Amino acid sequence: MERRLTAILAADVVGYSRLMGADEVGTLTQLKHLRAEVIEPRIAQAHGRIVGSAGDSLLVEFASAVDAVQCAVEAQEGLAAHNASLPEDKRMTFRMGVNLGDVIAEDDTIYGDGVNIAARIEKLAEAGGVCVASNVYEQVKGKLDYAYTDLGSHQVHNIVEAVRAYQVSRAKPTPVFSTRERLMLPEKPSIAVLPFDNMSGDPEQGYFADGMVEEIITALSRTRWLFVIARNSSFTYKGRAVDIKQVGRELGVRYVLEGSVRKAASRVRITGQLIDATTGAHLWADHFDGELEDVFELQEEVTRSVVGAIAPKLEQAEIERAKRKPTEHLDAYDYYLRGIASLHQLTRKSTANALQLFYKAIELDPEFASAYGMAAWCAVIRKANGWMTDRKQETAETERLALKAVDLGRDDAIALSRGGTALAYVVGDNNSGAAFIDRALALNPNLATAWLFSGWIRADL
Repeated sequence: MERRLTAILAADVVGYSRLMGADEVGTLTQLKHLRAEVIEPRIAQAHGRIVGSAGDSLLVEFASAVDAVQCAVEAQEGLAAHNASLPEDKRMTFRMGVNLGDVIAEDDTIYGDGVNIAARIEKLAEAGGVCVASNVYEQVKGKLDYAYTDLGSHQVHNIVEAVRAYQVSRAKPTPVFSTRERLMLPEKPSIAVLPFDNMSGDPEQGYFADGMVEEIITALSRTRWLFVIARNSSFTYKGRAVDIKQVGRELGVRYVLEGSVRKAASRVRITGQLIDATTGAHLWADHFDGELEDVFELQEEVTRSVVGAIAPKLEQAEIERAKRKPTEHLDAYDYYLRGIASLHQLTRKSTANALQLFYKAIELDPEFASAYGMAAWCAVIRKANGWMTDRKQETAETERLALKAVDLGRDDAIALSRGGTALAYVVGDNNSGAAFIDRALALNPNLATAWLFSGWIRADL
C-alpha cells in the first residue's frame, strides 16, 4: 500500500437507471462511445489515470489539481457538443466533481476519504456541470480562466468536517436570451418538416432524402414570418410511424410537412403533403418530377407550394429569398450532402470522412461557400471531442476555410454561422466569429443552429 496526495475526479451519468430501463443496449453502446471518443482522450491529454470505472461511474487521478479541473471542464464541453445534435431523450449527461486529498493506492486503484469527498462533490454538480472542493479551488483560482460560484458547506458521510464546494464554469456568464421567446411571435405560423421517406430502394440513398429535407428546412426558414422547427427536433421522428396531431403538440407547431424522395438514375421525384396538425386536415399534396440536374428547381417548387398553401398573400420578395442555389455544380452538391450525412454520425472516423467529402465538393466548385463552412465546422467537432492531432496545423487550415466561407458566403447564413463559429471556437477570434454569426441571423432569423452558436460564443466574450 502507498499513501499519496492526489487530485481525484469523480464522474457518473445523470439518470443512468432511466436510460438503461428505456434502452439497455443503446445506453451501454453510447456510454462506451462517449468514454472512448470524448472523455478518455481528454484524460490522456491531461496526464490522468483511470482508477475505477464500475457501471456508469468513473474515477480518475491526476498529479495536478489544475489538470484535473481543466480536463473536467473540457470533457463536459465535448459532451455538450456531442449532445447538441441529439434529441433530448437520447442525450447522456454527466456530473463531475474534483477533490484534492490523501489516498491509499493499492492494486491500480485508490481508496480513502479523498475519494469519498470527490464522489460527494460530484453529486452537488448540475447535470453537465463541474464542482470542486475548496482545497481544489484554492489551487486553481487565478491559474485557469474559469468562473467559480460558492455553493457553501456540505456534510459528507463519515467525514467530521463539512466540505465547501464551488461550481465551475468556462467564463463569467452573460445573459443569454431564450431563442424560442425571440423567435416565436404570438401569431407566427409554425411548421415542422419531417424526414422524407427514401423510396429509392437503396438504403445508401438515405443521405439524399435527408439532404432534401435539410435544404427545404433552410429555404422555408428564410421566410421571416414563418417559424421553422430545427432539423435536430424534426429528425427525432425519422423511421417512426407518427400521429401528426401528436407531432404538432410535441413540437408546438401548427403545420407539418411530410413526404418522400425517389431517386433513380438521373431522375428524381419528390412528393409532399402539408397537414394542419391541429385538425389533421390535408391542406396540400403534390409530387414533383424532374432530372437530377434540376434538383434545385424541384426544391424551390416544393418550398414555394408549401409557403403558398400557408399564406397565399406571401410577398414575392420573400419567395425569391428561397430560390438561392448553394452551387451550380451537381456533383459538388452530392459530395456536400454526403458530407453532411457523414458528419451527423458524430464519430472520429465519420467526421474525418465528412471533411474529405467537403474538400471534394470544394475541388469541384471552389466558390461553394457552404462547403467551406461545413469543412471548417469539422474542426469544431474535432476540437470539442479531443480528436485534433496537430493543433497548430489544423487551426491554421480551419482559419483558411472559415475565412473563405465568410468571404464567399456574405449572403449565405450557413456559411457565415459555421465559419464564424469555427473562427471563434477553434481559431480563438471570438469577436469576428460573433459578428459573422450576427450577420447570419440577420439574413435568416430562423436558423436555430446560429442562435445556439451565438449563445455559446457570447458566453466566452
